Amino acid sequence: MKNPVPQAASLLLEKLLLLVHVRPLPAGSGGEPPPAPGYYDTSCFKRGDLLEVPRTLFIHFGIYLGENRVAHLMPDILPALTGDRRQIQQVVTNKRLILGVITKTASIRVDTVEDFAYGGSILVNHMDRLFEDQVLGSEEAARRAEKLVGATAYSLLWNNCEHFVTYCRYGAPVSFQTDKFCETVKMIIRDQRSVLASVLVGLASIVCLGLAPSTTLPTIFIPFFLWMAG
Repeated sequence: MKNPVPQAASLLLEKLLLLVHVRPLPAGSGGEPPPAPGYYDTSCFKRGDLLEVPRTLFIHFGIYLGENRVAHLMPDILPALTGDRRQIQQVVTNKRLILGVITKTASIRVDTVEDFAYGGSILVNHMDRLFEDQVLGSEEAARRAEKLVGATAYSLLWNNCEHFVTYCRYGAPVSFQTDKFCETVKMIIRDQRSVLASVLVGLASIVCLGLAPSTTLPTIFIPFFLWMAG
């Protein structure tokens, strides 16, 4: 019997993606096809450029390698299960991506610009202004990206696609998205209203689900830790 937890997690995240209007990755032949080849004008891209694709909740990053190829880091469970490069190189589906996040596995892969951007607008070297004198040579950035292609560990906070590109182009792995997320979490913890909100949610869960350790303990300990941390 298959474990229902990964399937349930996959279904839940797909529904959340739809609610926030984030374009999900194609789940297979029945999904929405990616843009046709030639959709993007790559003549303005140079080897070693840092490409950004803004989404609703996040930004995806990659390093342009030339000849319509982009190296980028994506969560993916498949490299941990097989060494078949042809199978791994297929477009990453939602389930592969979600299971990669859960198991903290990823791959630095090379895709076409169309598959990398998947219909989104592309910004070029938009982060250079933040690093100024730290920008490495374009060829050095591309070589770093090519050298790292393959399976790698994944962490939403410590090793994501932004860490990969900033290491390649600026010499140090940095993620401003991670920093912003952590600051938001700190603000929530410091706001004492979060304690009251957690108490109300806990009491609601007890009323709806009944008095049990699974509802009572979180109702007690979560507000307590938020209070102490704040």
